Amino acid sequence: MTPIPRISTRGYYDLSNGKTLKTNPYYLYPKKDFKKLTNSKELTIMIHGLRNDRAGAVAKVLLAKNRLRKLGYSHPVVGFSYDSNTTGAHLVKHAKHALAVGQSIAKKNGRNLGLFIEDFKSSSPDTRIRLMGHSLGSQVILSTLEYLSKKKQNIGIIEAVYFFGASITEDIPSSKKFGKILQSIVNKKIINHFAPSDEVLIWADNEKYVKGCLGLNGAIGNPVSKYHQKLVKPKNHRFASYAEVLKSFP
Repeated sequence: MTPIPRISTRGYYDLSNGKTLKTNPYYLYPKKDFKKLTNSKELTIMIHGLRNDRAGAVAKVLLAKNRLRKLGYSHPVVGFSYDSNTTGAHLVKHAKHALAVGQSIAKKNGRNLGLFIEDFKSSSPDTRIRLMGHSLGSQVILSTLEYLSKKKQNIGIIEAVYFFGASITEDIPSSKKFGKILQSIVNKKIINHFAPSDEVLIWADNEKYVKGCLGLNGAIGNPVSKYHQKLVKPKNHRFASYAEVLKSFP
């Protein structure tokens, strides 16, 4: 089987406390595949959620790629693989700590993915980049946009953003700080696929692990004009279920 191209920061952060272990930006696997992506018309990067090891990350890219192909999207789809399989995430008694560590690692990865995007765009300025994020992957995307917003030349650098079961908070698209970032760094649109039936987000909301998930009931307040949302009914919180109910792309 040909390997799935991915940008990775595996082993860069401590899975038990989120501490930074390596400061180099990222590594590419397989490197030669990324060279081939230069001058592509578009590139879509899939970012997985919590509790995904290397194999889980690869599986999510394959799911995204296969679904997008079915929807007629023919451009390259690659993955961003990060340390999200935090210690104890599968045990209820450690869930809160594991999620907090995961959120901290996801936030830190904004710099890593942001650096890749800047590097890639400098070698392939005309490639449109789309970001897809599931669950905690939405936090990686948000932090990436925040990192990119620090430089004026990054305005509109991301073509579009797609959230699925997003675990970031519902006030983000209308907040003064993040609304402005979404509006300026994303060129075309931000699409949030939200599901009031998502059992994991209901649980996170009830336990107050995330106060009001964007992926549960959509945005509150007055979201920026590039933000749009779609009500979906996936079977459960898994990305496979969200991919199944995805009706169009890009």
